[in-house]
Amino acid sequence: MNPMTRVPPWSFAVLAMFSVQLGSALSVGLIDEVGAGGTAWLRLSMGAIVFLLIARPRLAAIRRADVVPLLALGVATGLMTVFFLAALERIPLGTAVAIEFLGPLTVAAVRSGGRRALVWPIVALAGVVLLTEPWLGEIDPLGVLFAALAGIGWGAYIYFTQTIGDRFDGIQGLALTIPVAALTAAVVGVPQAWGQIDITVLLTALGLALLLPVLPFALEMLALRRMTHTAFGTLMAVEPAIGLVLGLLILAQSPSAVQVVGIVIVVLAGAAAQRGGRREAADARTPARLPAAPGRRGRRAPCAAR
Repeated sequence: MNPMTRVPPWSFAVLAMFSVQLGSALSVGLIDEVGAGGTAWLRLSMGAIVFLLIARPRLAAIRRADVVPLLALGVATGLMTVFFLAALERIPLGTAVAIEFLGPLTVAAVRSGGRRALVWPIVALAGVVLLTEPWLGEIDPLGVLFAALAGIGWGAYIYFTQTIGDRFDGIQGLALTIPVAALTAAVVGVPQAWGQIDITVLLTALGLALLLPVLPFALEMLALRRMTHTAFGTLMAVEPAIGLVLGLLILAQSPSAVQVVGIVIVVLAGAAAQRGGRREAADARTPARLPAAPGRRGRRAPCAAR
């Protein structure tokens, strides 16, 4: 018997979320050195190299109709990464993840096809208001804007991942789109990082790339071989809470009691939305493919970006 079958599949999903948020938390140190754009560019570039070496994608397999979705997915991934890391420069990790999560949560609610599901993004928005505590006058509008733009990018990521996921398996799709994402991030990343790059920075970027997206991809694949996409998506709604905890433990970002209530509301709303937001065509695909919807961030195909 394969020893992996003895491990509960949900544990792989939790480890994947932990890896994503750990990579985000540890990216803060590199952001201080090369900027948010530079960090995004270096991390995506290292991730692209790893996936190209592993997958060795066949360019001949790309049809003309695939070109635009591939480019769009890569651009969405690159912008999502840049905006999310820019948000981390200004607001706590847990808050940034919760705001960004509004993007995929809204997509899941819309895809459910029922009007009742549309209430969950509104509920989650109420949780985000509690997280940002605007009545204290300490909110960083630009940080919130960057996180919201990352959420829009995540929503676009999901949309185009559905198209690409029907044509390529997870690792082939990543090997084709992450290089495009790296080039997208290079527009702002190269000017920020230029002159600051040394061997330490490169090794740090490589380590972060392994945490996000390489390791989460492998873990999510293991989880999805034994979980339904709906169960996987519901479990992934816990990710904002993991971001809050790691923000506390690694970045010393202590939430208030009101903010804890806010993150709980976001998590519950995300779980409720994911329960109804599923794609039957995706569920019918082979277990070797990643889900086309989040929770996932590509959650979800793995959030190769954040």
